[in-house]
Amino acid sequence: MTTLSREETEALIAEVLEVYPEKAKKDRAKHLAANDTSIEQSKKCITSNRKSLPGVMTIRGCAYAGSKGVVWGPIKDMIHISHGPVGCGQYSRAGRRNYYVGTTGIDTFGTMNFTSDFQEKDIVFGGDKKLTKLIEEVEQLFPLHNGISVQSECPIGLIGDDIESVSKKSSVVIGKPVIPVRCEGFRGVSQSLGHHIANDAIRDWVLDKRDGQAFESTPYDVAIIGDYNIGGDAWATRILLEEMGLRVVAQWSGDGTLAEMMNTPKVKLNLLHCYRSMNYISRHMEEKYGIPYMEYNFFGPTKIIESLRKIAGFFDDSVKEKTEAMIARYQPMMDAIIAKYKPRLQGKKVMLYVGGLRPRHVIGAYEDLGMEVIGTGYEFAHNDDYDRTIKEMGDATLLYDDVTGFELEEFVKRLKPDMVGSGIKEKYIFQKMGIPLRQMHSWDYSGPYHGYDGFAIFARDMDIALSNPTFKNLTPPWKKVDAEEVKKAA
Repeated sequence: MTTLSREETEALIAEVLEVYPEKAKKDRAKHLAANDTSIEQSKKCITSNRKSLPGVMTIRGCAYAGSKGVVWGPIKDMIHISHGPVGCGQYSRAGRRNYYVGTTGIDTFGTMNFTSDFQEKDIVFGGDKKLTKLIEEVEQLFPLHNGISVQSECPIGLIGDDIESVSKKSSVVIGKPVIPVRCEGFRGVSQSLGHHIANDAIRDWVLDKRDGQAFESTPYDVAIIGDYNIGGDAWATRILLEEMGLRVVAQWSGDGTLAEMMNTPKVKLNLLHCYRSMNYISRHMEEKYGIPYMEYNFFGPTKIIESLRKIAGFFDDSVKEKTEAMIARYQPMMDAIIAKYKPRLQGKKVMLYVGGLRPRHVIGAYEDLGMEVIGTGYEFAHNDDYDRTIKEMGDATLLYDDVTGFELEEFVKRLKPDMVGSGIKEKYIFQKMGIPLRQMHSWDYSGPYHGYDGFAIFARDMDIALSNPTFKNLTPPWKKVDAEEVKKAA
């Protein structure tokens, strides 16, 4: 389908909203827009970070998911207790493929589920004693852990368990940090507040608690913040940073440790990948410790080169020279990948709907392959995310915030993209419609996608999805029913 004009995009939005009652239609219209590259602030065209409408299906997660599943969970040498019923902890266990180095159950615990397993009696009588006993048992069974976080689920906020008091007392008993995180799922409108709450816990319980050990700094110390090492992304990033002459003192939370978090206030520059989840702690360190932070994007060669030069600009000429030499060394590899895949992917259209930073960060990687992103949106963005997005998207292209299942399906049916990049909840719907979908939350069990090495995998995966003949031969189940009825009528 050709690119729509602004009038056509606005007419499409109005048509899709027509099925809603008047009040719902008026509310949802604020969250859908034709992109306008001429404006500076997205609040002039789209509303975000608002409550989802009751009864209208949302694809968002909760505050617990934002804290435990994103920020704290990947810290590998800590044990993260899901305080509440077993389901939330089990659902959040090992779902994001946060790769790490270590021996699971000995000195690393990222894919294990620790839960207080609330029952009905715990709701009635409280879970403080149960939590205390659980922490004692954890210390006995896994003595090589370096700390514990208590991730509170919904019932904890409702019954008033004093996780702060339990954590303080238990920390004295076991001689290790025990960090309470008030991330009950019902807080806020999405997982976004969970990120903020988790960042505040890091600020209050980690950054000021270094044990006084000496730290030998260099002028080239940096920290990678907000890279969760999905499929090895942070490792692909770290290779480039170290090759340009920088020393990565800390990376978190993917493959991260408590000690690395504590060392972060000693670095010269914080490199922020996922702005939505870690901008709070980055701003805090800038204000308190005077450490500047810089956003970067390592998806696709165009954005990689732009980010590498931006990072190198903060340091001396030796880093800049190494960076330029590295860019030149990788360029033939990038040229070969683009030469191989661009002729096959040129002109293909993509619609995105993801969380975090991907709805804007991956646009450049698609464009490097000759593809076009004709619609994008976030599950839990704030307007500062859309401020960054409107400049990446084409004029009059479709923007959608907290899009409902109905809206996304209708937009896809009408815009007819060649591919959708979204999550596991949407995957099988669009595949049954005969549209390839790449799972852009955790790379569909592939990856990494960051860095030069990651771009090679990204290009291959997009080509595999679009070249797969299966989707062209699929008939959606609802069309099969119609065909059978026509056949019977004949």
